[in-house]
Parts: sequence; structure tokens; C-alpha cells
Amino acid sequence: MSLQGPGTRLGLSSVAVAAGVAAAAGAAQLGVGYGLGVFSWVPTVHGGDEAAWLASLAWTVWISALSVVLGAVVADRVGQPTVQSSTAVRVLRRAALSIAASLGGLVVVALTAVPARVAERADTFAPHLIVGAYAIAGVLLGLFISVAALVARSIAANVLATGGWLWLLAVTAVADGIAAGRDPVVAQLGSWPVTTDGPWFKSVYLPGAAIAAVAAVVIGFLAALPAARRRDGQAGVALSGAAGPALVAVAYLLAAPRLTGALPDQLSAHLVAPYAVVTGLLGSVLALVLCGPRRPRPVTAPAAPVPPQYTGSDAAPAPAVPAQPVPDKTGSGKKASDKNSAAGDSSDKAASDKPASGRTAAGRATVAKATADDTAAQPPADEPSATGAMPSTGPSGVSPVADPPGPRQPRKKR
Repeated sequence: MSLQGPGTRLGLSSVAVAAGVAAAAGAAQLGVGYGLGVFSWVPTVHGGDEAAWLASLAWTVWISALSVVLGAVVADRVGQPTVQSSTAVRVLRRAALSIAASLGGLVVVALTAVPARVAERADTFAPHLIVGAYAIAGVLLGLFISVAALVARSIAANVLATGGWLWLLAVTAVADGIAAGRDPVVAQLGSWPVTTDGPWFKSVYLPGAAIAAVAAVVIGFLAALPAARRRDGQAGVALSGAAGPALVAVAYLLAAPRLTGALPDQLSAHLVAPYAVVTGLLGSVLALVLCGPRRPRPVTAPAAPVPPQYTGSDAAPAPAVPAQPVPDKTGSGKKASDKNSAAGDSSDKAASDKPASGRTAAGRATVAKATADDTAAQPPADEPSATGAMPSTGPSGVSPVADPPGPRQPRKKR
């Protein structure tokens, strides 16, 4: 059976992995907590039974929620689909993994309710039912967080990193108490009493508040950094820093909605938890600002290149400028024309006296020479001559000087 068709590895095996990992994670956390005395249902300190009870309830909510998130995330990474799927199929897949992980997380209900039967409470005759209800509330909380963690990988990274940090802090607090020879006490969720006498600011233990704030910023930044570099959804990356601290704050809120009669350490932990949400959010937003996508710069169109001017030997010649007419100082244009005509008649007459074999060559040479002379001396047709008279034109509209007669044909002998 497969929810995404052939080519995928998502099926009953992934659902089983989600349920199995959630159950194993819950059992492992409870085993460490019971073994090290991080939380307990039996009063361990005289007069501190109320603080131990509330701290154990907060740990119960946290452990059950973290187990569900861990099971869903691990199953999602193990059973990644190998083909592209539609949005509806992805939603069904994530819902199936979250529900399966929630079913596995119900193991925490049994492992906490059964030991809680030995608890002595004056306000209830069935403390195990209260503990079981808190464990179920944690499972439901983990169900919603796991859906968000499957949508945004940065949220999953933040919740898991916060869980690892809280357990490291709890183990450190217990080990520090044992090394100092103090009586064993229940560790507050996300708090470590570094010193026994403060400093305090009103009801806030400053060393514990500083540790919680710095840890939230660092975890929020480091968990969101890879997602920001991958260009994941900006909304998921920006909100990921608040996921883990918000889960801790909700656990405290469910454990003690009213802080009447709470001990100073417990009161400080409850008051610091909401501020850790804000600092964690600042860390993820900082990662998005530093490594997120930036607006592209406006691209200006380059100026059109000017074609180079070629001055080589094969460059095109410059356009010819027509020669300006030179005024005739010796006489009018009419006399020059008559002179040229007389010269042309004399040359034709001389050419006719020569033998027929040489007439053609001599006539062509004479005509070419006369044409060159007339072209140089003749002004343009649309300009008047030096005397102000327009040059005479022939029947075809062309000046006889500009259109010299061709060579005459030799006469036939009678």
C-alpha cells in the first residue's frame, strides 16, 4: 500500500517508523528522567512537594510533545518520496505521519500515569488521572507542532535542538547538585540554579534568565541559518526561532496556570519562559536578514557603442565636392563659347583633310580634349555666367559646350 503511487517509499513502513520512533523517544526520555531524578512523583524534599509536582507535570507535557515531533520528523526523512507529488498528496502524507507519531506518543501516558499512583496529593484522590491528562495534552500539542515541523524544516530543527539543550541543562543541574553534595531536587524545565543566593531582580533569577535568553537566541539563529541559505519559505524561517521556546512556555502554562504559592525558583522559570520566545524569534529573524534573499539591483542598459572610424587604404573615398565656377576675366561666357566652337570646327576640318585611316583616332583625341576644356570653363547650368546671361542650350535642353559633337564619318568619294 502506498499513498503516492509507484516510485515512492512512503507506505505502511513509514507510518510504522513514525509510531515506533515516537514511542521509543518517549520511553528513553522517561527512563533518563526517572533514573537521574530529573522529575519524580514522590516528594524528594521536605516542603517542596508542590514545586516537584508542578515541575514533573511540565516535564510530562514536554516529553510527550517532543516524542511526537521526533517520530514524525524521523519518519519523514526516512520515507522521502522519490517522485514529484501533488499538494493534496503531500498534505495527506504529513497528516498520516503526524497521527502515527501521536499514537506512538501515547506510550508516555502509560509510563507516567502508572508511577504517579504513589503520589500524595491533598487536592485529588487520583493523581495518576491528572498526570495522564497532562500527557495526552502534550501529545495533542506535539501533533500540531509536528505538522508545522514537516512543512518547515527550520521549525523541526529548532524544536529538536531545544529538546537536546533542555536535557543537557537538566543533566548538568543534577550532576552539579550531586557534585556539590546537595540533596537531590527536581530540576526545573529549562532552568539551572547556578548559584544558591542570586542575584535576583524582583522575582527573576538573573543567571537562569541569561542562560535561557542566550540559548534561545543561539538556537534560533543556528536552526534557521541552513533554511535561510536554502531559500526556504521566509515565514517558516522567521517563526522557527519561537517554536521550541513556545513549547516550553505552553508546558509551564499548562502545569501552573496560577502561580500562587510557587517557590522562587519555579516562579522565575515560569516568568522567563515567555521572554525566551521573544529572544528565540529574534535569532531566527537575524538569520533570515543576514542570509536571506536580497532584492536584485536595477540593471542599467549600457550605452550604444560608437563604431570605430576606419581610415585604412581601402576606406571609402570622401564624396566629391563640385568645383566652383571661375569667372572669366578675359571676356564674357559667350565669347568663350564662340572660341571653343571655332576651335572645334577647325579641328574637325583638319581631321577631314587627313586620310580615312587616321581620322577616327585623331577625332576622338580632339573631342576628349575639347570636352575637358569646356567642362572646366563652363559654369553649372543653373547659375548665370559672369555677364549675367544664362548659357545657351540646344534643342535637347543641353548646352552645346557640355555636349560636344562626336567625330564625323568620312566622306565617300564620288
